[in-house]
Amino acid sequence: MSWENPSAVRRQQILRETRTVAVVGASPNPARASNFVATYLLASTGFDVYFVNPNAREILGRPVYKSLADLPVVPDLVDVFRRLEDVPGVLDEVLALGGGVRTLWLQFGLFDEDVARRAEDAGLQVVMDRCLKVEHARFHGGLHIAGFDTGVISSRRRTG
Repeated sequence: MSWENPSAVRRQQILRETRTVAVVGASPNPARASNFVATYLLASTGFDVYFVNPNAREILGRPVYKSLADLPVVPDLVDVFRRLEDVPGVLDEVLALGGGVRTLWLQFGLFDEDVARRAEDAGLQVVMDRCLKVEHARFHGGLHIAGFDTGVISSRRRTG
């Protein structure tokens, strides 16, 4: 039987229960998806957000930590922006924290059933191949169910 993501209702519940988020693989480069998501998380959510990247010192005016073990807190949710081959190692870091992390969230393009099963066996909730920003915005009225803003913006006057 193949692994499946939690339902939309469950993902919404996960986000409602989340207070702290660690963004692993956060980038100081504004052209990177992780930076865009980080900007959204800081501006549009009530999450306490922490950045993890061994090669950066500051992102969006906030300190960056070299590893999950270096964080001053154990996050509720770990949002992963890394290459697929790095994901098992990120899970190892999560598990080494010894508890507290409730959700492993893998961004678009990241899907590994073995990692998901291993994480679930350790008591974690797992969401894969989903964007935390898109899901949060979707559940808070910012996006249509398909993940796109359906508002029409135009300089033309409506006729009729």
